Order: sequence, then C-alpha cells, then structure tokens
Amino acid sequence: MELWKRNLWILMACQFFVMGSMSMIIPFLPLYLQELGVSDPEKVSLWTGLIFGANFLTAFLFSPFWGRLADRYGRKSMVLRSGFGMAVVLTLTGFATGPLSLLGLRLLNGVISGFIPASIGLVATNTPKQKVGYALGMLQSGAVAGSICGPLLGGLMAEVMGYRMIFYVTGFFILIAAFVVLFFVKESFTPQKEQEKTNTIKDFKKATAYAPILSLYVVTFLIQFALIGVNPFISLYVQELSSYGNLALYAGLAVSVMGFANMLTSPILGKMSDKKGAERVLVFALIGVAVVSIPQAFVTSLWQLIILRFMVGLCLGGLLPAVNTLIRHHSPEGMEGRTYGFSNSALYLGNMLGPLVGGWTVSLVGLRGLFIVASVVLFTNVIIVKWKVLPAVEAKQYDTNKKVAAMK
Repeated sequence: MELWKRNLWILMACQFFVMGSMSMIIPFLPLYLQELGVSDPEKVSLWTGLIFGANFLTAFLFSPFWGRLADRYGRKSMVLRSGFGMAVVLTLTGFATGPLSLLGLRLLNGVISGFIPASIGLVATNTPKQKVGYALGMLQSGAVAGSICGPLLGGLMAEVMGYRMIFYVTGFFILIAAFVVLFFVKESFTPQKEQEKTNTIKDFKKATAYAPILSLYVVTFLIQFALIGVNPFISLYVQELSSYGNLALYAGLAVSVMGFANMLTSPILGKMSDKKGAERVLVFALIGVAVVSIPQAFVTSLWQLIILRFMVGLCLGGLLPAVNTLIRHHSPEGMEGRTYGFSNSALYLGNMLGPLVGGWTVSLVGLRGLFIVASVVLFTNVIIVKWKVLPAVEAKQYDTNKKVAAMK
C-alpha cells in the first residue's frame, strides 16, 4: 500500500477514536454544569457558551505557533503533542469541582489541542494534490463516524455511570490513538531551511499574499461560528421539545444523526471536489446548510428536529474538507504548516466566538432565534465564496492553463 494511503487509513481510525471520545462530552456539558452547582437556566446558557469558547480561545492563540513548529519538525510531532497532552487534561477534567475549575481545564486543553487539525495537515501534505479532496473527505468520514458513536455512548454512560466517568474514558481512548500514531504513522517530511527570521505577523502576511487564502480563512471562521454556535445548545432544545425520559440519550441522538449523514456524504463530496472543483462543492454545500437551518427554528417535535439535523449533516461533508483542499492547492510552498496553522486559528476563533455569541443570542431571543441567526451568517458566507474565492481560483486556473499551453 502506498504510504499516503496507509497513513490515511490509520489516521481515519485514530480520528474515529478521538472524535468519538471528544463528542461524548457535547450532549451533556450543560447538564454537567448543573451537576456542578449551576442551576439558573440563564446562567447555564451563559456558562455553557463561556466554557465551550474557552478551549478555543487558547487554541486560537497557540495554533500559529504549532503551525510554525510543524514546518520545522513535521506534522506527526504535532499530532503526538496534542494526543498525549489532551489525554492528560481531559482525564483531569473529570475531577472538576465547579464551573471555574472546569473553565481553567478547558483553557489548558486549548493550549495543547489540535489532534484533528494536525492530522488534516499531515494527510494534506503527504497526499498527491489530485487526491487531496478524496483523502480529506475520507478523513472527515472517520471523524464523523466517531461523532456518531460518541454522543450515543456518552448518553448511555451518563445514564449508567454519571458524567464524570466520561472524561476518564475520553482521556483513555485519546491516549490509545496517540500511541497508534507514534508506532504506525510514517511521515514523508523534509524540513524547510529558514532564509530569514520570521514571526507570526510576517508569516501571516506572506501566507495571505497568495489569493484566495485570506478569504478562505474568513470562510472557515464563519462556518464554525454558525455551526458551533448552535451545537452546545442542542441538548437544551431537546429538553424543551421532548416529553420523554432519558434526556441525555435523546440529546446524543440529535447530535449523532448529523454525524451519520456527514459520514455518508464526505467521501462522495471529496471525490467530487477533485473532479469538479472544491470551490463549487463548497458553494452548494453552504447553500444547503443555510436553507435547512431556517426550519429548525420552527419545529414542534423532537423528531422534526432530528430529521432536519440529518439534512444539515448531508451538506457538512462539503464544507471544511473543501476549504482545506483549497488551502492545500493555494498555500505557498514550504509554508503549508503555517498556512494551516492560521486556518486552524480562524477555525478556533469561530469555535470560541460561536458559543459565546450563541449563549448571548439565546438569552436575548431564545433557542429558536439562534437558528435564524446561524442561517443569516451562512448565507453571508455564500456571498463571500462567490465574490472572493471563486474569482481567485478561476484566475489561478487560467494562469496555469496558459502556462501549460505555452509549454506545448
């Protein structure tokens, strides 16, 4: 088996373990806060947004630093750093005594997080360019397959063992994934010699000088801002809609169906990106998510919400894999790690501000209004892609075709 395919299959399995473990936390974090002593509903919403966002604040700040180290020491080293670090911190999260200690551990986790983005960078830079869309789509399938099992397993464990045990299990599975990468993933990496001393600002200016990198960073931010801004509050929405027992289990189901649909379409849309263009897949997927977000604000039963979340998931496979494919095609040579590092910062910034603004939005207009706000943000993103990304991609393709014709 070719090296890039071998790495892809191994990292798909590791992504399954990591994402499955991490997504165990998602359905019940607001409920865990209630166990830690936060009882007022409005305070639960605000604390949920703050604690979700805290992890991404420090991840946003440190991601360019890890990207620079990835260009110097390789992407595999960044996967290992994150894997072993998160295994320790997430285990400690099970010992939280209140919302403040939980907040501190989430901040620390953000410093050393990045297993999924680092794996994306490793696969993208070790895969032939004409296969990047397919590889990233498959990699996302592994991650979302984990996100299907994680919430369901987390919901069952919460009913049987309580919320704290899930953090111990999460740490254990991430530790296993880190050891698998250590012993079985092989990276083809040649360190780039630095011609001059650089810093974060210089690296950012150099990376964004290549169109459409800056626009792709904005697109990444808005995708995460809209989608992650909704996710932490799904369990509260399920609580409002459901008259059934086993709240944690149904909240896990509402999250899992979106991941199941994502898993089905990611490889298909990845192949389509390689054949038809990642930029076109990105446009249609964004439109799909934006349209389906609207009726979620008007559902009257839990099953209506679950069906619509499934439809959102069908479009998700065409979002971040397409963006990462475009970044791989347009990033400056020798700066792939730093280019992805800034992309990860944009992603983490969206992850951080999304829950914060989401919590504030819920406190003002309620849970239903949050879906309308998310739809507006996603439609704005469609406009940015059509006006900024598509022209830049077409211009580069034209230049490339012109050079090829001249050589003939």
